[in-house]
Amino acid sequence: MKKLIFIGPSQDNLRLFPKEARQQAGYQLLRVQYGSLPIDWKPMKTIGNNVKEIRIHVGGEYRVIYVANFEEAVYVLHAFQKKTQKTLQHDIELARKRFQQIEGEKS
Repeated sequence: MKKLIFIGPSQDNLRLFPKEARQQAGYQLLRVQYGSLPIDWKPMKTIGNNVKEIRIHVGGEYRVIYVANFEEAVYVLHAFQKKTQKTLQHDIELARKRFQQIEGEKS
């Protein structure tokens, strides 16, 4: 099982999810730690290669953006409540910046 590493305040943001959404996010992240895909996800190529978004539909729309292609860990880049149909550019840029930070540390 890979360890889980939260980048920036992503863990604090996840803790702000309502209980049921938080539990769903935890279950989906556990699946990823064991090498499986989340049940509901989509690729986020605009952020970076192998970056994925977990989609949670419980009491609203919640998202957890992560990357799991590094051998040592699953990195959670961003967690947020989605309030519009399209993901806000701010959320995409924030996750991209954090992904680039990880890539920079790896090279």
